[in-house]
Order: sequence, then structure tokens, then C-alpha cells
Amino acid sequence: MKINILAIESSCDETSASVISDGKVLNNIIATQSVHEKYGGVVPELASRAHQQHLIPVVTEAMNSSGLSKKDLSAVAFTKGPGLMGSLMVGVSFAKSFAYALGIPLIEVNHMQAHILAHFIEEPKPQFPFICLTVSGGHTQLVLVKDFLDMEIIGETTDDAVGEAFDKTAKLLGLPYPGGPLIDKYAKEGNPHAFAFPVSDMPGLDFSFSGIKTAVLYFLRDKIKEHPDFIQDNLPDICASVQYTLVKMLLQKLKKAAKFHRIKEIAIAGGVSANSGLREALQLESEKSGWELYVPKFEYCTDNAAMIAMAAHYKFLKGEFSGLDVVPEARMRF
Repeated sequence: MKINILAIESSCDETSASVISDGKVLNNIIATQSVHEKYGGVVPELASRAHQQHLIPVVTEAMNSSGLSKKDLSAVAFTKGPGLMGSLMVGVSFAKSFAYALGIPLIEVNHMQAHILAHFIEEPKPQFPFICLTVSGGHTQLVLVKDFLDMEIIGETTDDAVGEAFDKTAKLLGLPYPGGPLIDKYAKEGNPHAFAFPVSDMPGLDFSFSGIKTAVLYFLRDKIKEHPDFIQDNLPDICASVQYTLVKMLLQKLKKAAKFHRIKEIAIAGGVSANSGLREALQLESEKSGWELYVPKFEYCTDNAAMIAMAAHYKFLKGEFSGLDVVPEARMRF
């Protein structure tokens, strides 16, 4: 009897569904939300409404393209957290209703653990133990991964996430939302050493990104006073310099973690792992330090249900199911 699981992801502003069969992901359907662009960021109420509109069509497409029927499903998985409460509630409520109607188990998934397990969707797959740098708009974590469901956070941001630092900097530069990918785009044309920004160094393996946001704010304020068109005239160099600094901060902690734990298997996950500057820096460092580097495909970097499905597969094998009284957690921990 095959283990067939329908997985749902609705933690922020992507509505996604995926079907996995015996550990093989059959599809990964994603509906994005463009409604937030004019507001310069995700509006939680609008996000939850959009999930309500997108969820049934996305699930229908995932089921149809899988070649399976509802009676073939072994379980329904969903993102329990962390994320936006309204968005999570849409996915959790649907999953509970769907599983109850079919009389099959529910599987709750931690969104951040799922980002890490995205590495097991396709080859090559990291060997245990490995260290994963998980970077997104809401989280920055260094995770020691001992097994599929045995993970330990060994370092994390004490304030803002690196993805937020990218997006807030983009906003200061007048770039539309989402700004992180645009900084990456312009940085390719700029000089990363054109402007110097401070590098925060927190104790141990923790990060801090609030300082660089403030530094960029005051830097731009002073430069615009001297030259009103400073941003327009120097946009690629500003983007390249900010990106260089943020990547440097990430790498200095990752190198420290790898050395302390004597681990050469290094992975990266989360939306910011799509950043080309970070990927290039990691590749150079892996060659220098003898790391075996694992970087997921772009479609598995951002929020998606395939990673939820993969996490659910391993939880199913261990019999880790949820009751119908399960509720979402906006600030869910490991």
C-alpha cells in the first residue's frame, strides 16, 4: 500500500498544494498573490482572503495532476506554523475538514523544518549530520540537522531576519515590493566595495541585522542632502555594497559553526537562498573550505507545499499524527 499524502502550505502569501507518493513528490502547485505589491509588503487580512480564493483550485489541480483520487490518500498534511495567523488558519481549517471527511490522519508540519527537508525532494541529498543556513523574510537560523526529524537551532537572529533587511533596504531605495530580488538584480551591475556598511558580530552563532538597516537609512539621508539624485546615480553600487555586507555576516557565522561542529556537509534553505550573491559566495567558500554544498532548486527555496509534503512523509513513517483539535501557531518553535 503506497503512502500518498496531500500537503497544503499557506503560511504567508503563497497558496500551495502538493501530492507525494512513497517519498516522491508528484507535483508542486503554487498560486502567488499580487495584491500586496501596491502596499509595499504583505497585508495579513488580504493574504488570508486570497488563500480562501486560491486554496480549492490549487488543491484540485494538485489532485488532478497527481493521477490519484481522494480515496487513494493516506493522510493530509498542513503548515501549522510559523506564519501569519490568518493565513495559517485557512490552511489548517481546510486540512482538518478534508481529512475528517475522508477519515484519514492529519499531519502538522513546522514550516522551518520543511524548508530544510526540501533538500530531500531531489538528488543530491545531504548526509547526516549537516548544517543548514535557513534564511527567509521572517527567519535567519543556523540548524544542526542530525536526522530527518531531529534538528537543533544553534544560532539565530536576535532581531530582524536577513530577508527583512533586504526588503527594508529596497524600500529605502524606492524599489517596489518584493525588493529583495531587485537588490540582487541591481547588485550584479554594481561594485560591492563602493560603500562600506557595518558588520554586526553577535556572541556565539547568533545574528543581528537591525544595525545595517539603520546604517543604510542614515547613509542615504546624508548622501541625499549632498546630492538629491544620489540613489538614482548609484543604485547598482548601493545594492551591491549592501548585499555584500549581508552575505558577509551570514558567512562569518556559518564558517564558525562548521568549524566548531567539524562538519563539512553544508546546506542552505529559505527564500533568501535564491539570492545569487549568497549562492556565489557559498560556492567560493565551499571550494576554499572543502565543504560539500547543497542548494535547492529555486522553486523549492520559496514557500511551497512540496517541502511540506516531504516533511509529512517522514512524520507519517514515524506515526506522528495530529488530532482534530490542532490549532495553528504563528510563532511555532522547533
